[in-house]
Amino acid sequence: MSVSNVFIVAAVQATPVFLNRDATIGKACELIAEAGRHGAALAVFPEAFVPAYPDWVWAIPPGESALLSSLHAELLANSVAIPSAATDKLRRAARDAKICAVIGINERNVEASGASLYNTLLYIGPDGKILGKHRKLVPTGAERLVWGQGDGSTLGVYDLPFGRLGGLICWENYMPLARYAMYAWGTQVYVAATWDRGKRWLSTLEHIAYEGGVYVIGVCMPLRLDDIPDRYDFKKRYYAGKDEWINVGDSAIVSPYGEFLAGPVRMKEEILYAEIDTSNLGNAKWMLDVAGHYGRPDVFQLTVSTDARPMIHTQDGIAAPPAIANARKQKPRPPAAG
Repeated sequence: MSVSNVFIVAAVQATPVFLNRDATIGKACELIAEAGRHGAALAVFPEAFVPAYPDWVWAIPPGESALLSSLHAELLANSVAIPSAATDKLRRAARDAKICAVIGINERNVEASGASLYNTLLYIGPDGKILGKHRKLVPTGAERLVWGQGDGSTLGVYDLPFGRLGGLICWENYMPLARYAMYAWGTQVYVAATWDRGKRWLSTLEHIAYEGGVYVIGVCMPLRLDDIPDRYDFKKRYYAGKDEWINVGDSAIVSPYGEFLAGPVRMKEEILYAEIDTSNLGNAKWMLDVAGHYGRPDVFQLTVSTDARPMIHTQDGIAAPPAIANARKQKPRPPAAG
């Protein structure tokens, strides 16, 4: 007889305060608290939620360098460093609600130049500690105008009370080897934070759930034209004639059998809730376990490089510039006589 291991999970389909990090963080903290009050053990937010998905890269011609540069500068100024005061607020919210939170952010590369961005999922535990982060491996198409490529060091899964948690961002979920890595690392609750929507994307969520025998939480942000302030000139120039909805959302929670437990929800902000029972995952994988009895490691092998790829290496392994590092090693000198 299997032991019940039932938990509530939440898919937070919400709209950020456009290009306003602090206001969006404040909104995220309120939504984390709300999910906690509803008994959720996990709250998942959309891709690039803080401070917004840069949809303008799909609308503004790449030759408009001055306009793209100014928008990038504002996005960078409102991006998130890990750790920072912004992540501290999210950590406190998760701790107070006793909930695990996964939130999409535009992350500044503070480990190097501090002037480039990554599309990142930030994982926070119910104790308020940062579990880790995942940087999107391949920005898609025009996204390469704003985001760099992540590396394998941020791929991983996390053991939590409700199960083993892992995830990928948007079209990473179309990368078969990345999905397989998630399955082979034992992911039970699979996050698919995205900007995508529609029939094809929803069928992808169903496919991942059934293929991996996992619960899938697909989360996208709904965004209306009115959510972009009128002060942005590109709104009038490049969204003229655009429908009310730039993105309808289509967030959903899917069972390991490929069945929708909640959603999809369209054209509104809403927190979706569903019960999951990870003790049932063995039943779901009885006939198809792609990282188990249905795998053939004697025929196919996957090697994942999980080494970090820093911008610079030094002989002594110290990441700080030599002058700074040497200064840290030196003892204070006594003042000169006279």
